[in-house]
Amino acid sequence: MSTSNSKPQSATLLIEVFTEELPPKSLRRLGDAFSEGIFTALKSAGLATEGSKVTGFATPRRLAVQITDVLNQAPDYPVREKLLPTSIAFDAEGKATPPLLKKLGALGYADVDLATLEKAGEGKNEALYLNVIAKGAALEQTAQTALEQTLNKLPIAKMMHYQVLQKNGQLADVQFARPAHRIIALHGSTILNISALGIDAANQTEGHRFLAPGNVTVSSADQYETDLQSKAKIIPSFNQRRAQIEAELLKAAGDDLVLMPDSLLDEVTALVEWPAIYECHFDQEFLEVPQECLILTMQTNQKYFALTDKQGKLRNRFLIVSNIETNKPHAIISGNERVVRPRLSDARFFFQQDQKRPLASRVVDLGKVVYHNQLGNQLDRTKRVQGLAVGIAKKLNADEKLASRAAEIAKTDLLTDMVGEFPELQGIMGRYYANHDGENADVASACSEHYMPRFAGDALPQTQTGTILAIADKLETLVGIWGVGLAPTGDKDPYALRRHALGICRLLLEKNLSLNLPELIELSRAQFPQADVQEKAKAADIYAFIIDRLRAYLRDQSVAGKAFTSAEIDAVLSQDPAQINDLIERLTALREFNALAEAAQLAAANKRISNILKKTTTAIPATCSAKLLQIPAEASLHQALEAVTPTINAAYEKRQFVELLRSLVALSGPIDQFFADVMVMDPNPELRDNRLALLQQLHQKMNLIADLGKLA
Repeated sequence: MSTSNSKPQSATLLIEVFTEELPPKSLRRLGDAFSEGIFTALKSAGLATEGSKVTGFATPRRLAVQITDVLNQAPDYPVREKLLPTSIAFDAEGKATPPLLKKLGALGYADVDLATLEKAGEGKNEALYLNVIAKGAALEQTAQTALEQTLNKLPIAKMMHYQVLQKNGQLADVQFARPAHRIIALHGSTILNISALGIDAANQTEGHRFLAPGNVTVSSADQYETDLQSKAKIIPSFNQRRAQIEAELLKAAGDDLVLMPDSLLDEVTALVEWPAIYECHFDQEFLEVPQECLILTMQTNQKYFALTDKQGKLRNRFLIVSNIETNKPHAIISGNERVVRPRLSDARFFFQQDQKRPLASRVVDLGKVVYHNQLGNQLDRTKRVQGLAVGIAKKLNADEKLASRAAEIAKTDLLTDMVGEFPELQGIMGRYYANHDGENADVASACSEHYMPRFAGDALPQTQTGTILAIADKLETLVGIWGVGLAPTGDKDPYALRRHALGICRLLLEKNLSLNLPELIELSRAQFPQADVQEKAKAADIYAFIIDRLRAYLRDQSVAGKAFTSAEIDAVLSQDPAQINDLIERLTALREFNALAEAAQLAAANKRISNILKKTTTAIPATCSAKLLQIPAEASLHQALEAVTPTINAAYEKRQFVELLRSLVALSGPIDQFFADVMVMDPNPELRDNRLALLQQLHQKMNLIADLGKLA
């Protein structure tokens, strides 16, 4: 391609790499990285304009990017580069020194006229600058570099190593996600002279394996998508294929609901180039098996889309996404029905076999399953969770026997054939098998619910027994793993302790459980007989870790659509609350308090009191003596505090936090007058300590809900 001094030409650029089938689970990510890498390189070189539009493409056998308004030659641009201090750049005779010549050579300007170099600055600060008009980047060279660098940086989990035959007849070693066969590089309709992966760029790709086999010529970069759809039976856009699949699935489902998780939609989209939807059926008798098993079998093993009725009950019809469009799909349909039958038969067999043995009989076998080499086996863990669950039930006046039984059998479904085949069903199968065994309904539910919440925004347990077991299970994991020195560090959290901590916060707060968090941590620590575990699992560290996750949770909460501020959250959490179930109420009250006219003055006064008390090194009396109050302002403050204290105490007991904070308004004037008239640190130690005691009592009452000084 020409890069002469003629006026730069703007046209659409297309680059495609055609390969063998790419990894479907990472295709979308590969496509995004490919288009972003090419565009970023062109834009930084000044070849892509502000109006350039980027369109990425990804199919099972190709990655491509189309960029509009790409120049074949970037505009020339001024360069001003500091070289060296003048004293170093020239010798005594005014000639260029070797360091200057070396610097100019490194910048690519060895032949520059030294007389054109600029001197700037004065005295010792005088330096030499290069001032030139640099040649803009050429598209061909930039595209070559961009393609090589982008291919090298793609997020490919495992590279394939293979060889390609070069023009000189020699074999060259190449590595990529899958063997590449063709490259298209078009600027408008002009083929760019670039190469990668041992392949020279051209304007040809390949069509659909079955519907349009053979070579397909792309007439121009602008016609890429049109040519592939009309000539090659390829929908190159990942997003367009996905949207089409989703729309056709909904249409084919009719009055039923189609189960199409995002991960399955993405994977199926990455497996087809020209999607076609067909309806299949399986024998009605398989519906006797728990539908979660059948759904997971179809989704995981076959990439099928299950259908349910409006009530969520599984139907015996399902949808498949084929890569072949035909008006005679009988062979495709019957083939898929034949393939899924043994899968469903396996699920039914596992279910029937598992039911022959009660969960309770499997408890002893948990002793054969290692949990952690420093924490024992799953039976050891079950006993720890059991002790913790009974302790929590006792604190909540809940049924201790139900909590104990649920903890005893909750993990036994891990030993069943069904969960062995589909680990995702742990808990779910426990509930089915517990119900089959005639266990209490709450115990059966707890077998599933104790995993909740599994992720951010997940539902919480519905039963009290399930809630108790969920807290116990997460606390035991948190304390145990922490106790063997595997607390999260940076991005590493292999045991999902952050998720467990957040789950504990949600359970306590959203279920409004009046449980003392430090006591729960100590109760959990007590279940571990190992001294080294208790030593490493320091209660204060674990409490701080949970509160840190709580802080993140509270940042996502809001009142009337307005999120809580960091200052409001800090004000509440700085009190190290033992019970966290009322934190939203406290924050809401704090929000209302902050709107009062006196709020700023009270917050500032509270902060001033905090600073005074922190600097005090002597012991402060527990109470203030009225007999030692000599100045009217301190007597007035004492009287005001005595008058409002019953209201504060009553409001706190009834959790009427708004009323409590509003009652502090009565103290605003007396506090102002106190600081205006009274010297707290009086030379007389008796008077000083009495005033400090008054401030300490005031500070305690002001900060029952939150540290108001944090709002100042």
